[in-house]
Amino acid sequence: MRVAVGSDDVYNIALFVAQELERRGFEVVKMGALATGKPYPWPKVGLEVAQLVAEGKVNTGIVICYTGTGVSIAANKVRGVRAALCFDAKTARGARLWNDANVLALSARLLSEEVAKEILDEWFSTREIDPSEKENIEFVKRIDSER
Repeated sequence: MRVAVGSDDVYNIALFVAQELERRGFEVVKMGALATGKPYPWPKVGLEVAQLVAEGKVNTGIVICYTGTGVSIAANKVRGVRAALCFDAKTARGARLWNDANVLALSARLLSEEVAKEILDEWFSTREIDPSEKENIEFVKRIDSER
């Protein structure tokens, strides 16, 4: 599985997430500050990771900035992307199960390595959407395709 991981700065947690994914056997495409080694504009990293997801060049994306909010806003501007800002494993599971999220947004400020592992566990183990949410997810996809 290919995963794009982008960050607006070289945060320890961003490095940890990329390394943890590699340890788990994922092919990691590093973007933004993880690729350049220096600060990178948060709107660009959110957009660039989201574009790879929307184009099917990666299976999913992870975007990281200080709060996680900016990169999630930027990623959600890309048609076909449903980015979710997650602070814990339950939120990550729900984002996949109930919202069919395909980009995970994380806060470099709030995230510990242990919580990051738990979030990644849920993000990658939750593969099916809740059938009771199918209509809502399809509604959001129609909104996206109409704009």
